[in-house]
Amino acid sequence: MSGRTMPVDIYALLALLSAFFNASATILIRQGLQDSNPQTGFWINLVVGVVGLWLAVWILTPGDVFAIQALPYFIAAGLLGTVGGRFTRFLAIDKVGASVAAPIINLNPFISAGLAIVLLGERVTLPILAGTLVIVVGTILLSMSGRQVGFRPRHLVYPFTAALCFGSVAIIRKLGLSQTGPIFGAAVNMTTALVAFTLYLWASGNGQVMHCRGPSLWYFIGAGIGENTGVCLMIVALSLGQVSLVVPLAGTAPLFVLPMTWLFLRHVEKLTWRIIVGSILIVAGVGLLAGWR
Repeated sequence: MSGRTMPVDIYALLALLSAFFNASATILIRQGLQDSNPQTGFWINLVVGVVGLWLAVWILTPGDVFAIQALPYFIAAGLLGTVGGRFTRFLAIDKVGASVAAPIINLNPFISAGLAIVLLGERVTLPILAGTLVIVVGTILLSMSGRQVGFRPRHLVYPFTAALCFGSVAIIRKLGLSQTGPIFGAAVNMTTALVAFTLYLWASGNGQVMHCRGPSLWYFIGAGIGENTGVCLMIVALSLGQVSLVVPLAGTAPLFVLPMTWLFLRHVEKLTWRIIVGSILIVAGVGLLAGWR
């Protein structure tokens, strides 16, 4: 074993912790949305991310990673992945609930695999077909739960859009990471999103949504800390371990969301057998795609 490689159980633990923090952020967002709105929650999430990431850059990142040539990639990633992906994630949690939004948004590796096949000419394998079939069945079960849980099937466009944005932006980020380090890139990504979304709010006359108080403020701050901690843990896990192990483990966040929903959101959301089985199938399908492509 080389000096830079950690035991398997260590980076597997980091990947699971990443999933746990992302699941916790989903629950906190849902709590905050009870007395606020997706725009406010998303803006606070961005502020927390910008402060935390630039602090990490200042403390952890050497000066030689500040590469100007990487900026276009991470600026584009900030607009597509963070503004597009994270904002529609907030809308998804608001419209269909945490327990349904989380597994559908977790489809982003499926989107990445599809794009790799279509755009990069990667071959279709039996595990890809099996994973796709399992994901489709799980998604059908989730869509069928709408009437029981209380959302309209058309609202599923929000979590699917978030998954599409997150899956598509992976290619752009990979190009940027060939030029600079992940923490600096993530900081540029987040700053771009904050500037763009703030300008949008001012230009549209919705500047008042940048004000928040009461419990929702603390829920959104906690969600921002949890989400960005999850991202950092994922980056560290990927730098130390095999992608085929880390990605499926980090993708288990929906399985953490289910018990958290039962514990903390019983008065807001109803868990059904379709949601539980559909979530497990989607996580299993993504594991097939990520682990054995």
